[in-house]
Amino acid sequence: MTELATYALTADLVLLVAGFAYAAATDLKEREAPDELWQLLGLAGFLVGFAVVVPDGAVPIAFWTLIGLFVIQHLFAWDVQLGEVGERYADLLELGGYVAVVAIVGVSVVVLGVGPTAVPVPVIAVLVTVLLARGLFEAGVLYGGADAKALMIAGLLVPMFPNPLLPPPPGIAAVTSIFPFGLNVLINSAVFSVVVPIAIAVRNLRQHEFHGVSGFLGYSIPVSELPHRFVWVRDPMFGAGRQEEQEIETSEDDRRRRVEIAKDLEARGVARVWVTPQIPFLVVMTLGVLSALLAGNVLFDLIFRF
Repeated sequence: MTELATYALTADLVLLVAGFAYAAATDLKEREAPDELWQLLGLAGFLVGFAVVVPDGAVPIAFWTLIGLFVIQHLFAWDVQLGEVGERYADLLELGGYVAVVAIVGVSVVVLGVGPTAVPVPVIAVLVTVLLARGLFEAGVLYGGADAKALMIAGLLVPMFPNPLLPPPPGIAAVTSIFPFGLNVLINSAVFSVVVPIAIAVRNLRQHEFHGVSGFLGYSIPVSELPHRFVWVRDPMFGAGRQEEQEIETSEDDRRRRVEIAKDLEARGVARVWVTPQIPFLVVMTLGVLSALLAGNVLFDLIFRF
């Protein structure tokens, strides 16, 4: 790695850790992170990334420009700027962009190969991370748009990180070193998120409210606490339920909805309500980022060590 590339990686790591720490704090407090944060990190990561590819010539520069702009378009409401055309054709335009980028990178890998003067490995790693984040978002696994953007940003800032600070077991080093950094972050986050249903189950056991599978997913609270808790109401439901939840865009919209639900339930004489927590997943992802930097892939590490 050249001295310039080392400086670039250091800058990206600082941006990554600082950015995710701020996102975790806002997510914990408000259950959302500002779009401006991801825009700033995306633009900074895109520009810093040129320090790695510029010495290798025009071809890597072109590929980094392509993949960087591909990530950044997720961070800005370009469809709104297009007015009626954007509103009507945004999905089709974005699908066309996905197909074009995948086709260009795929054909180039076949024709030019992979390497510093062909298709750079970081470009492939970023593309894999973006496809993974978008796929999980569309499948509802990454529930919030901020979670998907965060994963994309992690992949753009640090496409690959094959040498974590704590050496992994020899048996997995050769495998996890070829994983995109974003994939390791996602796997680590999934491992840490297992703590949530366990904690809920322990709470319900202590309160004598454990009822089968639901005892791992939710708990009951007084209706009067609804406006002050980051939760989704499950029983009794309110209005169109989950459909209304999907239409919520800001934490203030969510708070107003919980106020409405509380008023409705109190009018019906309901004292307690069954809820599921709104997990601050950016906090979990921040733990995933830090653990990926320190130990690589936590799941593989646990399997091979124990």
